[in-house]
Amino acid sequence: MTQLRYFVLLAVLTLQGWGISQELPPIQNFAPADYNSESQNWAISQSTDKIIYVANNNGLLEFDGARWTLYPSPNESIIRTVKVVGSRIYTGNYMDFGYWEKDRLGILRYTSLAAQMDHALVEDEEFWGILNLGEFMVFQSHSRIYSYNLANKSVSIINSDTFLPKIFKVGQTVYFQKMNQGLFRIENGQEVLVYDQEPLKSDEVISIVPDNEELLILTRNNGFYRGQNDTLEKWNVAIDTQLSDISLYSGLQMKDGSFALGTISHGLILMDRDGQLIRHIDQISGLQNNTVLSLYEDEDANVWLGLDVGISYINFGSPFQVYPDSRGLVGSVYASAVQDDYLYLGTNQGLFYKNGSQSDFQFVEGTHGQVWSLDVVGGTLFCGHHTGTYVISEGKAQKISNIQGTWKIGDLSNKSNFALQGNYDGLYVLEKKGGSWQLKNKVEGFDNSARYFEIFEDQIFVNHEYKGVFKVKVDEDFSRSTHVGIDTVIKGSNSGLIKYKGKLLYAFKNGIFSYQKQQDKFVKDTILSQLYTPEEYTSGKMVVDHKNGYLWTFSNASIGYVSESSLASTLSINKIPLTENIRNGIIGYESATALEKEGVYLFGARSGYFTLDVKNFQENPINVNIGTVQIGGKNRVTTEKNLWDPNITGDFESEENSLQISYYVPHYNKYLKPQYQYQLLGIYPNWSNWSSEAVVLFENLPPGDYTFNVRAKIGEKVSESMDSYTFKIARPWYLSNLMWVVYIVGAILGSILIHSAYRRYYNRRQQKLIEENKREMELAKAQNEKEIIKLKNKQLQEEFRSKSNELAASTMSIIKKNELLAKVKEQLTANAEDKDAVRPIIHVIDKSLNQNDDWELFKEAFNNADRKFLKKLKKAHANLSPNDIRLCAYLRLNLSSKEIAPMFNISPRSVEIKRYRLRKKMNLEHDDNLVDYILKL
Repeated sequence: MTQLRYFVLLAVLTLQGWGISQELPPIQNFAPADYNSESQNWAISQSTDKIIYVANNNGLLEFDGARWTLYPSPNESIIRTVKVVGSRIYTGNYMDFGYWEKDRLGILRYTSLAAQMDHALVEDEEFWGILNLGEFMVFQSHSRIYSYNLANKSVSIINSDTFLPKIFKVGQTVYFQKMNQGLFRIENGQEVLVYDQEPLKSDEVISIVPDNEELLILTRNNGFYRGQNDTLEKWNVAIDTQLSDISLYSGLQMKDGSFALGTISHGLILMDRDGQLIRHIDQISGLQNNTVLSLYEDEDANVWLGLDVGISYINFGSPFQVYPDSRGLVGSVYASAVQDDYLYLGTNQGLFYKNGSQSDFQFVEGTHGQVWSLDVVGGTLFCGHHTGTYVISEGKAQKISNIQGTWKIGDLSNKSNFALQGNYDGLYVLEKKGGSWQLKNKVEGFDNSARYFEIFEDQIFVNHEYKGVFKVKVDEDFSRSTHVGIDTVIKGSNSGLIKYKGKLLYAFKNGIFSYQKQQDKFVKDTILSQLYTPEEYTSGKMVVDHKNGYLWTFSNASIGYVSESSLASTLSINKIPLTENIRNGIIGYESATALEKEGVYLFGARSGYFTLDVKNFQENPINVNIGTVQIGGKNRVTTEKNLWDPNITGDFESEENSLQISYYVPHYNKYLKPQYQYQLLGIYPNWSNWSSEAVVLFENLPPGDYTFNVRAKIGEKVSESMDSYTFKIARPWYLSNLMWVVYIVGAILGSILIHSAYRRYYNRRQQKLIEENKREMELAKAQNEKEIIKLKNKQLQEEFRSKSNELAASTMSIIKKNELLAKVKEQLTANAEDKDAVRPIIHVIDKSLNQNDDWELFKEAFNNADRKFLKKLKKAHANLSPNDIRLCAYLRLNLSSKEIAPMFNISPRSVEIKRYRLRKKMNLEHDDNLVDYILKL
């Protein structure tokens, strides 16, 4: 049933001409996720510095235009009401009321006034209203009204036995309603009954405002009443029927005298001071919720809505109006035109129209599909369509060409009954015969897409964004081309071509260029190129407003237009700071149409359109403020310990060298957002790039003195002043002045110590060198002596070798001689027949074999070769006979028994016996080798 009543209301509103198709002021919505708190918002107020405060289910919300901050309720209950008075923010909640004030760090601190009273609160009392009466603050619950004297802290109380919904301030008088009793006011601290008539006894009063000498009283279910003196009468307004079908919850009279009425489940209703409906705004038309719990008009005439789910504000004074097309009726608007009191929209869904008597757009039959253009040529409105060309009149369409893909229709120079149209496949000529337009012919010889074309001088210029600009010369009747040239120097995506004030203009990323016939090329126009920078470029589409003589352009940062300045023959460059993402335009297919109201233009968007009142657009002065200063860090949590007072000079320790500074502009406009620029003198003297970010983090700043400056702009209007914060980062302890003294003294002492150490070092090194040289000399001397000894040893070895060789030779000679004599003796003895004859010879031989001459010779040679042996031998074995010594000498030479035998003139067997006896004399053991023993002596 409720839904049925809602749709009935919508139908009634639509029939009255103010349905959901009307243009609406910009609406900015904040969901609970945006402000990070609960959904319901019960009251709104604003401080003198334009900060917004909202009573929320979860606490007190603060919004400075850049960020939301939540201050939880003191007793974790719902805050129902808020009122800003000076520097104090008064709030009321469950079983408490009081005020918040900012400390030096900018943090709100709560002080309870209820706790300071001598009077006890009523059980489960909850406060819903706050009024300011100078030195008195009035707090209202559903059962009491407390008048708190701020000077002496005294309290007067008005009790109510019945439900007490709201309190109202009219001048300096407080009005309130007691259900079932009527409307009262407070005089001298006492309640006085004003009206006890129906419906003020049974129907809840929503709002009371003064109206000349009367009171204008708004009720929840019965509309408006006028009260004067003791009389109360119904104020019949045009929307009474609609109001009787809905339930109001909040009401506000705005500064212009009109009324904003917040409803339960039906959105917001706006009514003028005469009771006429202005517009109805609900969830379909842009609000995020249909239940309006609170209303507040700020200093800039924006109306804030505390909703059952979320917060919204509406820019009623904005030069922008929006047709959001939330139902998808018309779609994306590619073109628009005004003709004979009809407003036409060319969209991706077809052609739509609306005249002054209609509340919503109607579809033009037969135009389903993509509309590319709406052009007026010779008083006729042409529609360029994907399926062909149409002539439009009074909301009806007549198709005059079936050639697919008509981009544009333009007039033909000096030929009033002819028009030129650009299509997907070239240029075509339209002709007017018998009052009707029809297709005449195609311009043969040119088959390229002709979305943008202009006739300039004696040529047709056709822009192709991927190929360049064609220059087409045609014959006299435009039947065929005689020459086609192309300028490939200038070309670019979304580029545009148009004639404006006798100039042929081409716009692309590098700027706006003007065709110079003498040079036969496009030359950059330095004045028009100020409309956008290459970084701001998104579209070269240009639109000429023939009504006011404006040239419109579209960039990522703004909408620009060119107008004639007050100085003759000069152009004025103007920019509307409406960014591409905010205006939601169709890049490359932008449109601008002058409406009937002076200075109002319609711009197409991806969904619906918006209008701009150029005459009403102004950039008001703005002020930028530093919000918070805190010791920063990417993962640092904001706490009171790392917050600093932005109003005094900061003095930070060396380790506190990362700072995060936030700033804001309390400006509330959906489409015109502030941008910020900052500098940090002391390290970054240059201004930063403009950015929408309202916070900056400086990390790892070196020690020094700094001044942070920030300024803001909205559009091209830069704030007249900037806000500053000066701070100092101390040097670390190891770089303090005392430590520098210590370092200097230490350096001097260190230098002295180092000098002394170097002196000692070099003295030691010198002494060491002397000692090393001395040692080297001694080593050299020793080495030389060693070499001398080595040479002497070598010489002795040579002598020894020589003596040994002599000894060996002597020994061998003796052995050979004795062997020979022995053999001769043996032969003589064996073969001589006359023994007596040979006996003398044998005697001589025996004498030679037995004489000591050979031994003496051998002994002398042996002593020369091994002189110490015989001495050692005699010392070790004094009992040895000469023959034993002789045998030892032969054994020393490692001679065998066979070789020794001739030396003694005995047999080898006898030598063995001698060796045995020698072992005995030397007392050698059985296992001891005689020769080895002799060799080791």
